[in-house]
Amino acid sequence: MSRAQGSALITGASAGIGLELAHVFARNGFDLIVVARRQAELEALAERCQKEYAAHVHVLPMDLLAPNAPANLVEQLDDEGLPVDVLVNNAGLMELGDFAEIDIESHERLMQLNVVVLTSLTRLLLPGMLRRDSGRILNVASTSSFQPVPSMALYAASKAFVLSLSESLSEELKESGVTVTALCPGITKTAMYERSLDNHGMVPMIPGFFLSEVGDVAREGYEACMEGRAVVVPGLPNRLLASAVQLYPRWLVRSVGGLIGRQSTRD
Repeated sequence: MSRAQGSALITGASAGIGLELAHVFARNGFDLIVVARRQAELEALAERCQKEYAAHVHVLPMDLLAPNAPANLVEQLDDEGLPVDVLVNNAGLMELGDFAEIDIESHERLMQLNVVVLTSLTRLLLPGMLRRDSGRILNVASTSSFQPVPSMALYAASKAFVLSLSESLSEELKESGVTVTALCPGITKTAMYERSLDNHGMVPMIPGFFLSEVGDVAREGYEACMEGRAVVVPGLPNRLLASAVQLYPRWLVRSVGGLIGRQSTRD
């Protein structure tokens, strides 16, 4: 039997922001449906959430980059009678480096996961929410959604898509009982951040006050989702930066980003 809050489907739940979001939702009375490739990490998450929060956790190990993965996932949910009250589209990829030097397969994988899978899961699960007159969707975007980011060009472009889609749907679905929220974290202390320290010269130059703790990001994302806010940028410095970027001419934002990106690749 499900708990009062219902169930939250979280993609990319085995690590980073997705893992923390799973804990926050479970702590606040949700049952979980967790999806990622790494079954062992999902099983460990399930055991902890069941023990600490009495949450029911359904572990669905799956490679969302496999052919027809979103449709297969939704079919499995239907077969097992698992309704989704909250969809958290967290799974994503990031590539650092010059666009022309990143292999095309990596570009395609990033676009498939960050854009196509997110869009497909939203489209497949939204009708059920509309029939129930209730539901929430939390899409994990990024502060890079607000401006071009040289050396992270495709990642930033994909997150700009996520932000735009989320804001459009949040307006389209007003009065429907379904809300859509874009979570736009800045640089967050996760395993992905630790890897980027060694692989990208720009990352170690980021001032410490712009770095976010993953627990804070997950908490702010959860709260915004529950309140039905369209966009949330965790952390005051990141909110100020995101707001300031939109006040300057795009040519200036683009040029400054280009200078930083070129310097980081030379380093």
